[in-house]
Amino acid sequence: MKPLLIGIIGPTGVGKTNISVELALRLNGEIISTDSMQVYRQLNIGTAKISELETKGVSHHLINIINPDEPFSVADFQQLAKEKIYEISARGKLPFLVGGTGLYINALTAPYKFQEHTVNQSRRQELATLAEAKGNHFVHDLLAQVDSELAAKLHHNDLRRIIRGIEYYEATGEKISNNYVDINQTKGEFNVVLIGLTMERNILYHRIDARVDEMINDGLIEEVTNLLKQGYSPNLPALQSLGYKEIISYLTGKNSLEEAISLLKRNTRRFAKRQLTWFKRDHRIHWFNIDPNDDILKIIEKICAYIGRTTNMLVE
Repeated sequence: MKPLLIGIIGPTGVGKTNISVELALRLNGEIISTDSMQVYRQLNIGTAKISELETKGVSHHLINIINPDEPFSVADFQQLAKEKIYEISARGKLPFLVGGTGLYINALTAPYKFQEHTVNQSRRQELATLAEAKGNHFVHDLLAQVDSELAAKLHHNDLRRIIRGIEYYEATGEKISNNYVDINQTKGEFNVVLIGLTMERNILYHRIDARVDEMINDGLIEEVTNLLKQGYSPNLPALQSLGYKEIISYLTGKNSLEEAISLLKRNTRRFAKRQLTWFKRDHRIHWFNIDPNDDILKIIEKICAYIGRTTNMLVE
């Protein structure tokens, strides 16, 4: 039988972390992160990593597994995550996918196949430097010349995936978009139940703004400063990600702190909107609207009831 896999997905700031932990406690589960930035060590505050206390003893996987300057592709993630799914299932536990990186989720819940290739670090750095000198739009246009389908899916600020798309084509001669499948029409190697968490847009944006303020108060500026002091290049894809590039713009004098914080809030809100747009295309997802005033345990009960009906699992 195919292993059962539960996905808890949704935009940043919607509350996936707390709800997934409670579900894992209730259903004897372990969590595999599907956040493409939480794989990096030392990128903690800006990626909103779960603390040990917040895990409540639930095992979490694929967090803090590589350094900020190490390459990591969706193919790497797919391989490691599949191994974890089978390990967790073999222990008699239920694997949960939790995160907001849509491509990572699809890599496990649909039959995506990725051709192996060696990462060309000098080319990666060259493309990052080009983006810094000529703008992200310039590198996005380079991607469009070799893989127009992928370019159409990616925002010009999604520099990390833009560069990977170019790398993949140059290394393999194939478009990475050729690996894409119709997720609503195909079956993968797992039995999948996808739970989407959403929230009234104005409330979500208010939560995002508040969380950015909390990150600043928790030491995001110091976190980024320490990474740069260790010699990590600000042009690394990991440090060009949301939350890091905005603070780097302040530390390098490009923007004032107030401007950097405002940009981070704006960019995070836009990112959440793009996440929702991506997920809304996936008709496999069953959505639950989250009201911050609701009792979280009632939300958990509703989700558990849905999982029970869908899988015939005995859910208490």
